[in-house]
Amino acid sequence: MQFHLDRNAPIPLHEQIKEQIVGLIHAGQLKAGDQLPTMRALSIELGLNVNTVAHAYRELDAAGFVAARRGEGTFVANMAGEAEMALVRQRKLQSLVSRLFVEAQRLGYSAAELEQAIALHHAAAQMEQ
Repeated sequence: MQFHLDRNAPIPLHEQIKEQIVGLIHAGQLKAGDQLPTMRALSIELGLNVNTVAHAYRELDAAGFVAARRGEGTFVANMAGEAEMALVRQRKLQSLVSRLFVEAQRLGYSAAELEQAIALHHAAAQMEQ
C-alpha cells in the first residue's frame, strides 16, 4: 500500500490518509478482511506522528470502512456489493472531475487546456510505470 501525502496541501494529513484508503477500497485494491498496516508501522513509513494515523483510522472506523479489533489490528470492513461499489466509485470520480473543472474555470482555463493537461499528466504517469 503506497500513500502520496502532500504536506503543503490545505487538506490535513489524516484526511489524505483516510481518502486514499477509501479510494483503495473503492478501487477494489483493498477488500473486506484485508488488514491495514498497524498505526505505528504506517506512521513510521510516512514519517508522521502516530496520532495522525490513529485519527484517520478512527474516522474510517466510525464511517464503517474499517473495523478495529483490539489486539488483532484494523481490517477492511465488509462493504457493499460490487455493483454498489462501482456506483460509489463512479460518483466519486464525477465529483472529482466536477471540482477540477470548476476550479480550472475559476482560474480562467478553457476546457481544451484542461483536457490537454490531463492527457499530458496521463502520458507522464504511464511513462513512470
